[in-house]
Amino acid sequence: MVEALAVGVCGTDVEIASGLYGWAPPGSERLILGHESVGKVIDPGPSGFSVGDHVVGIVRRPDPVPCPNCAVGEWDMCSNGRYTERGIKQVDGFMADRWRIEPDYAVKVDQSLGLLGVLLEPTTVVAKAWDHIASIGRRSFWDPRTILVIGAGPIGLLAALIGTQYGGDVHVLDRVSGGPKPALVEALGATYHTGAVSELGLSPDIIVECTGVAPLIRAAAEAAAPGGIVCLTGVGPPVMPQATVTSLASDAVLKNLVLFGSVNANRRHYYRAAQVLAKADRSWLEQLVTRRVGPGSFEHALEREAGDIKVVIEFAQ
Repeated sequence: MVEALAVGVCGTDVEIASGLYGWAPPGSERLILGHESVGKVIDPGPSGFSVGDHVVGIVRRPDPVPCPNCAVGEWDMCSNGRYTERGIKQVDGFMADRWRIEPDYAVKVDQSLGLLGVLLEPTTVVAKAWDHIASIGRRSFWDPRTILVIGAGPIGLLAALIGTQYGGDVHVLDRVSGGPKPALVEALGATYHTGAVSELGLSPDIIVECTGVAPLIRAAAEAAAPGGIVCLTGVGPPVMPQATVTSLASDAVLKNLVLFGSVNANRRHYYRAAQVLAKADRSWLEQLVTRRVGPGSFEHALEREAGDIKVVIEFAQ
């Protein structure tokens, strides 16, 4: 049994609350939201955890068959789609004062992070992305130098954080010129840009595209260096213009590009994400949480405001 400390709010929660996505548990008409969690253990049972430990809940659960990937713990790569997800697909989430969790799906985090432990789940998304980028890069001789992140939301900023921890020359592109984003990028030692991808004068070896916007995906493929890797973490409209599809195919073939998508994470990525946060500057992480609201202001948390990066619902101090 875990007492909630905080739950992060993201675009997926907005889509679910709007009726565009998500599945209630079988036999229920309601889904409790919340997949970005951090809480304090109040009753560990025989789990091996201790009272007071800070934990984050893993979101995805393997399918019951299980498929080969789920059978070996790679449930983020489920091949038959019968997985479930806390707060998203058929299992209630963590947006409650208290929640229970199976010990195998709880990840201990450094208590000194406090509320910032809520950043662990979004960090797992990019930890997985970087894991797969490294695997793909081994297909040939590969010595990546330049990294471009498109979109400076929470996922983009965390992707830039990992890129700088790896020692890359990191560039971040976003549409806003004001607010906290430029300073956050510069504090990492990275370079912040606005405008068009084609105007940057870059030939990135790695591009992490976090918007899902078709023209930006196309521009990423056009800008990528030969043999480059483009990782897509954003979800855009379900139909992509034919011209964009044709252009992507041409670039992929003629430049030996790899374009791949990445979503969710398994336990290995939670472990890596915890390492990333432990290594990061706490004052920088604190600036990612731009707004805190109580559970009674849930609807307000779903409304995006200027300057928002990560909004969290704070259940306890």
